[in-house]
Amino acid sequence: LKDQFDNLDKHTQWGIDFLEKYAKFVKERIEIEQNYAKQLRNLVKKYCPKRSPKDEEPRFTSCIAFFNILNELNDYAGQREVVAEEMGHRVYGELMRYSHDLKTERKMHLQEGRKAQQYLDMCWKQMDNSKKKFERECREAEKAQQSYERLDNDTNATKADVEKAKQQLNLRTHMADENKNEYAAQLQNFNGEQHKHYYIVIPQIYKQLQEMDERRTIKLSECYKGFADSERKVIPIISKCLEGMILAAKSVDEHRDSQLVIDCFKSGFEPPGDFPFEDYSQNIYRTISDGTISTPKQEGTRNDSKTTVGKAKGKLWLFGKKPKPQSPPLTPTSLYTSSTPNGSQYPIFSIEPVHYCMSDIKTGKPRIPSFRSLKRGGPALEDFSHLPPEQRRKKLQQRIDELNRELQKETDQKDALIKMKDVYEKNPQMGDPGSLQPKLTETMSNMDRLRMEIHKNEAWLSEVEGKVAARSDRRHSSDINHLVTQGRESPEGSYTDDANQEVRGPPQQHAHPNEFDDEFEDDDPLPAIGHCKAIYPFDGHNEGTLAMKEGEILYIIEEDKGDGWTRARRHNGEEGYVPTSYIDVTLEKNSKGA
Repeated sequence: LKDQFDNLDKHTQWGIDFLEKYAKFVKERIEIEQNYAKQLRNLVKKYCPKRSPKDEEPRFTSCIAFFNILNELNDYAGQREVVAEEMGHRVYGELMRYSHDLKTERKMHLQEGRKAQQYLDMCWKQMDNSKKKFERECREAEKAQQSYERLDNDTNATKADVEKAKQQLNLRTHMADENKNEYAAQLQNFNGEQHKHYYIVIPQIYKQLQEMDERRTIKLSECYKGFADSERKVIPIISKCLEGMILAAKSVDEHRDSQLVIDCFKSGFEPPGDFPFEDYSQNIYRTISDGTISTPKQEGTRNDSKTTVGKAKGKLWLFGKKPKPQSPPLTPTSLYTSSTPNGSQYPIFSIEPVHYCMSDIKTGKPRIPSFRSLKRGGPALEDFSHLPPEQRRKKLQQRIDELNRELQKETDQKDALIKMKDVYEKNPQMGDPGSLQPKLTETMSNMDRLRMEIHKNEAWLSEVEGKVAARSDRRHSSDINHLVTQGRESPEGSYTDDANQEVRGPPQQHAHPNEFDDEFEDDDPLPAIGHCKAIYPFDGHNEGTLAMKEGEILYIIEEDKGDGWTRARRHNGEEGYVPTSYIDVTLEKNSKGA
C-alpha cells in the first residue's frame, strides 16, 4: 500500500543514517588512536636520552630499566597505530563504500516503486475519464429519447422534425454504446494493472528493499566484529610490551646501584688522625682588657636611647615590631664600621631611605583604589566607569575601534549608493535614482550616529588617559620628593620630634637604593585583623584582586570601607581584594584600628 511504501522509505533512510553514524563513530575512534599513539611517541622522544659517549651512558639499573620501559612504550604506541590503520581500512573504508552503494540501490528501488504507483494512477485516471464520458453520453441519449418521444406524440410536429429527432436518438445511442465498451475495456485494464501492482510489482520492490536492509544489518554486524578484531589482533604484542615493562621493573637492583655509587666515589684515602689539644688560656685576660678599652661607655647616649624608646611606645608601628634601644649617634668615622668587645667589626648603614619609604607607605594611597568602585553583580555602565582605569581605557579603545570599523562600512556603502545613483541618473533605463534616496538617508543617519558615539567615547577615553597621566605625574613627583626630603625617625622606622635624636646617614647611601629595597622587603607585612572563609569561588582576573576557592581560609588585613571589597592575604603572603559578599568574615577581638 502507498502508506506502507512511505514508511519503508523512512525506515531505509534511517538505516543508512545509522550506518553513517556508526562510520562517524569509527572515524573518531581512529583519530583518538592516532592522537594517542602520536602523544606516546612524543613522550618517549622527550624522555629518551640523547646519544652520548660510552663513558656517559647510564649504568644504574633503575635508569636502564626506565629506558627499556620507554622502548616498550614506543612499541606499544606502534601497536596503537596498527589498530587505527586496521580500523580505517577494514571498518571505516568498507562502511563508506557500502554506504554509497546502499544509497544508490535504495534510490533505484524507490524510483521503481514510484513509477509503478504513477502508472497505476494513470490507469485509474483513464478508467475514470472513460467512466465519466460514458455517463455523460448516457444522459445525452436519454435526453434524445425523451425529445423524440415528445415530437412523435405531438400532432403538430412535422415528419421532418420527427425524423431528425429519431436520427439524433440513434446517434446518441450509438455513442453511448461505444463509450460503454471503452469504459468496460478501461475498467478491465485498470483492474488488471491494480492486481499486478499490489500482488506482483510492489511485493517485488518490497522484497528488494527488505533484502537491501538485511544486507545492511549483516554489514553492520561484520563491521562490529572487525572493530573488535582490530583490537584483539594486537593484544598478544601489547601483552609482550607490558611483560617487557614488568621484566624491566624486576631488573632493578638497589644493591648493584649502591655498589656502583661506591665504586664511582670511593677515594681510597686513609681517614685523618686526631687533632692535638692547644692551650690558649694564657691570652684570655689580655684579650678582655683590650676589648674593654676599645669600647668606652657613653651614658648620655644610653639615656637618649631610653627616652626615644619611651616616646616610641605610644606610636603606631607599621610592621608590628617592638622598638629596640637606639644605637649611639654615629660619627663620620664610624658610619660604616663599629667594634665589638671581641675586636670584630660590623657595618652600620644609614636609615634615611627607611625614612622616606616609611613616609610613602604612611601617606600614600592604596595601590588599586579603583577597585573600591566595583560592585558585585552591578550593571555594566555605558562609559565603563565601574571598571578600573586601565581596564576602562582598554574597553573604550576597543569600542572606538569597533565604531570606526562600522563607520568605515557605512562610508563605503554611502559611496557605493552615490555611484549607483549617478549611474541611474545617466542611464534612467537601469533604475530609478529616487529609489536609492531612503537608503542613502538611512546610511547618512547611521554615520552621524556613529560619529557621535565615537566622539562621546573619545571624550571618555581622554578623561581616563588624563587621570592616568595625572596619577603617574603625582607618583613621579612623590618619588622625587621622597628622594630629596630627609625626615627624622628612630632606628626602627618610628618618627620622633626630637631633633637631637635624629640620625643622618652619609649622602652616598642614596646611590644604593637596591640595598635598601632588599632590607625593606624583609620587613613584616601588615598585621592580620581577623580571618575569613570563602563562601563562593572568585576568579580574580582583574589586576589587584585575589583569586580564591570555595572554602579557602584567608587573613583579613583591611576591612570593607563600604564599597563591597575587603583586602585579604593568603598563607603564602599573596594579597589582594576580594568581594565582601563572597566571604564569611570573623574579626579578632580588639583588632579594629590595629
